[in-house]
Amino acid sequence: MTTGMLRIMLFLLIFLIGAASSSASWAANLMEIYQEALEKDAQYQSARADYQAAQEKIAQGRAGLLPSVNLSATRQTQEVDTTLGPPVTIQNRGIVISATQPLIRFENFIIYSQSKTQVSQAESQFVLAAQDLILRVAQAYFNVLDAQTDVEVAEAQKTAILKQLEQAQRNFEVGVATIVDTNEAQARFDLTLSQEIAARNALEISKRALQSIINRFPGQLASAHEISTELLSLPYISMDEWVAAAEAQNYMIKIQQAAYDLANKEVKKAWAQHYPTVDLVAQYSDQTGVGGAITGRGIDLTSKSIGLQLNLPLFQGFGTQSRVREAIANQEKAQHDLENTRRDMMLQVRQQYLNVTNGIAQVKALKQALVSSQTQLDSTMLGQEVGVRTEVDVLNAQQQFYSARRDLAKAYHGYLMSRLRLSAEAGELDEEVLQQINTMLQGN
Repeated sequence: MTTGMLRIMLFLLIFLIGAASSSASWAANLMEIYQEALEKDAQYQSARADYQAAQEKIAQGRAGLLPSVNLSATRQTQEVDTTLGPPVTIQNRGIVISATQPLIRFENFIIYSQSKTQVSQAESQFVLAAQDLILRVAQAYFNVLDAQTDVEVAEAQKTAILKQLEQAQRNFEVGVATIVDTNEAQARFDLTLSQEIAARNALEISKRALQSIINRFPGQLASAHEISTELLSLPYISMDEWVAAAEAQNYMIKIQQAAYDLANKEVKKAWAQHYPTVDLVAQYSDQTGVGGAITGRGIDLTSKSIGLQLNLPLFQGFGTQSRVREAIANQEKAQHDLENTRRDMMLQVRQQYLNVTNGIAQVKALKQALVSSQTQLDSTMLGQEVGVRTEVDVLNAQQQFYSARRDLAKAYHGYLMSRLRLSAEAGELDEEVLQQINTMLQGN
């Protein structure tokens, strides 16, 4: 086995993206970063608070079906001037307790039903936020690894080209090569130096993006110990099975379905404003000093009443009819939004399914391309030594090798992200799926 083949096998085992092996023991892996994000990500915490707030909708909706009790009290002092004698001071005190129990209020029943739908919708929104957190963490994590790969490749390429530049300069000095080889190597070196600067800048930006999620600047991240070309285990085989699962489980569809249900109930609520209402009403009143301003002395009154109260809306300035038309239009909009979401979901499922199934094939091809490019580089360098290859040939072979190395890393990360997105579209993305990805990265 040649030295070049040993180098390529070492790369495939260690996957040079991160720091040196001395720091690998404490490098944070994908699951550890995710656990941090669960506690630190502001967007997820906002979704959690919104979900908790939505839990109160049922209690608020139920309130319209339960009795309401009100108490009012008054206390007044009146000075009454009379022509028959001195002014009279009268103390008025009163207390009124009233209770109303809705008996027939169709609108309130619909509001209560809507509150249940709102809670169900909020649950789907929170699950969607949790899935979005997994995707954002994984994407930010892989972006850092990709940027680290670019830096590592630029550094290695710069070192290799520098050796070629030094060799070209020596050959020119002893007269066995022209200045053209030196200039070519110098140009490649300058370009690689520029690429290294850009790669380091991109790495800093990607780490800052991850920082916005976990609220700290990330240190070393654990990269893949080995690039596996085995297809990740999938709960469904065919594309149609994935589409069927997504139609039943996709949380965006569930959210839009809830929105349509709410719009449908809003139409019923608007119509209910035409209907009569019946309430059971009870009242207790205890007052003193009643009529004192007229008689000069007040009397005490106590009254109790209970009965049924009927309200029948006859004419509301055409406002009710307008609200019905508005609700029907919103219902139609919600129906079209639901259909649009369903179609978009089907497209996304098919795209991600193809990305997964074709992604692993691409990884296999790039893995073989890396081996081939290393072999080509070794052969080209040997050809240069015996005089059948030029300096430019070596530089081109080096460029091809490092490009293959970079493309393999990014294709592998892209494949893993497609697997996560496919699970999300099917409504099945959770910590278990993320742990499967993390296990693959760790090579367990």
